[in-house]
Amino acid sequence: MKAMIFAAGRGERMRPLTDTCPKPLLKVRGRPLIEWHVLNLVRAGFTEIVINHAHLGHMIEDYLGDGSRYGATLLYSAEREALETAGGIANARHLLGEEPFLAISGDIWCPHFDFSEVKDVLHDKDLWGNAHPVEQRDIAWIWLVKNPPFHPQGDFGLNMYTVSYPPREQATWTFANIGVYRMEMFDGIQPGQHAGLGKLLREYAGKGQLGGEVYEGDWDNIGTPAQLDGLNAAFGVKRP
Repeated sequence: MKAMIFAAGRGERMRPLTDTCPKPLLKVRGRPLIEWHVLNLVRAGFTEIVINHAHLGHMIEDYLGDGSRYGATLLYSAEREALETAGGIANARHLLGEEPFLAISGDIWCPHFDFSEVKDVLHDKDLWGNAHPVEQRDIAWIWLVKNPPFHPQGDFGLNMYTVSYPPREQATWTFANIGVYRMEMFDGIQPGQHAGLGKLLREYAGKGQLGGEVYEGDWDNIGTPAQLDGLNAAFGVKRP
């Protein structure tokens, strides 16, 4: 299975830091956010990783290189302007291929997420469907986290590993920006087209074709300089 890291966003709320540095290269505990992902992915056996970029993307390529020093092959999908998440996937389809793939946002920090456990989440559904024919199958499998203070309303409901939208349960959860997707999910998006992933996820959740589970480990979405400083402060690190 291949992996993709979203790294094309401008990071407007992170300015002025992102005026001179792409958001995925901002550091937590002295290491760029995106490098935490690369190391964690390789540790779990993901050695083919696609990275899309736009704003200051050359800096990401210069820092990570071809991936050989990590034991990986890094492939880059350059965008003239950020195409959003689903648009970025469609634009990198020639690099990702047609098999299910993992995608993760480059601006989250989840150093203990076990990526080795994600490879069969859709494969298991296919095996079950072959043995017991069903009318539909999961188009994707996503991970959810407890609603953070900046997003108290959450995104989805969850009932027995089926993600719902609009939420049918009292409790809601926030999308962790980690998921495994079937490429057919993006058939309606052309390379170079702007498209967000959220709309697609809500559509398939409404059809009952979105699976998911809750991740309870360390997870932070780094959106502002204050959030970055707060996370580093927890480890006794100050921004230069």
